[in-house]
Formats: sequence, structure tokens, C-alpha cells
Amino acid sequence: MDFQKIFDWKTYIFTALAVISFSNFMAVLFGKTIPVIVLDFFKVAGEYVVLGAVFVFALAWLLKAKPHNRPKQYSVVPFDVFGKKSQIDGLRTEFKTHDVAWSFMKQYKKSYPLYNFALVSDLPKSDKPTIFRYI
Repeated sequence: MDFQKIFDWKTYIFTALAVISFSNFMAVLFGKTIPVIVLDFFKVAGEYVVLGAVFVFALAWLLKAKPHNRPKQYSVVPFDVFGKKSQIDGLRTEFKTHDVAWSFMKQYKKSYPLYNFALVSDLPKSDKPTIFRYI
């Protein structure tokens, strides 16, 4: 009788309910809970990576786009057909802005086609004059 009491139908039902509930718990844990937590973590981590990359590129752009030291004086230098510096009487050669100097230089090239002209300026950190344009 003791042997039948151990293997009673109530024992089977209790064991079956325990196995079913544990397997349901494990299915929910590994099927929904852990994947949702992992996916949420990587979604937030991905957002932070993208946001950090945006800030890094914005900082790099700001450092690169800072105003450079522009020259305060531009000169137009005429060159003859042999490539030597020459002097043409009556030409304005000193300018304060790049655009005005470039405009005058283009006009000089039309007026004096046998001469070449260079737009130069003395930069603070350079020993030699820097040529910006040459026509």
C-alpha cells in the first residue's frame, strides 16, 4: 500500500503542474524577457553611439571651420613674357580685399594680354609672399 501511495495520481498532477509552470517560466524568460532587455539595451546603446558620432563630427567641423587669418593687404604683380617681374605705369597694385584685387587683375589681363599677373599677399607665418591667383 505504501508503494501505491508514492505513485498516486495526485503526485503525477503536482509534478506535471510543476514541470509545466517551470517550462512556461523558462519559455517566457528566454523567449520574451531576456531578448526584450537585450534589444532595448542595444537600441539605447546604438542611439548613444550615433549621438556621440554626431557630436564628434560637429566638434571636428567647428575646429576645422574656424576663421583663418586672412591677409589684410593684397598686391597685383605683373610679369612680362619672360616671367620676370615688371612695372607698368598707371596700374593700381595694392588692394584691401581679395575680390577687388581679382577683379582688377582680370581687367589688367584684358588690357595687357602679353603680361601675366599674380595676386600675392604676405601671410604672417610665411617668409615669402603667397600667390593666391595667377593669370
